[in-house]
Amino acid sequence: MPSNTESLRAAERRLQSAQLASDVTALDELIDDAAWFTGPDGKLYTKQDDLTAHETGHQVLSRLDEEDLRVMATAHTGVTWFLGTLEGAVGGQPVAARLRYTRTWTRDEQTDWKIIAAHATFLPEA
Repeated sequence: MPSNTESLRAAERRLQSAQLASDVTALDELIDDAAWFTGPDGKLYTKQDDLTAHETGHQVLSRLDEEDLRVMATAHTGVTWFLGTLEGAVGGQPVAARLRYTRTWTRDEQTDWKIIAAHATFLPEA
């Protein structure tokens, strides 16, 4: 049986794959219904906002390169710190950025890891 840290690392990697593929079904499973995200623009977004952005093609990722991933997990709570470069389009406009995401995850006996909060920050190029 994988450790809490290993299973959370795997969940974070599933999230990255789902984001890259705009896999709304997988994103729906990985994000808690009550989740809130702080975008790099400082605005707050809901789970439905995120799913709609992928579903409608408003947000499309063509590249997601992980530079660093740190993971801390207990039996029911975890945090991931992702550092990497993303490319794609938002609202039809090309975007290329280096970002740091901090994600808070929760887990219970009925479900696997789910994001309950996240924050993204633009960073200067490496």
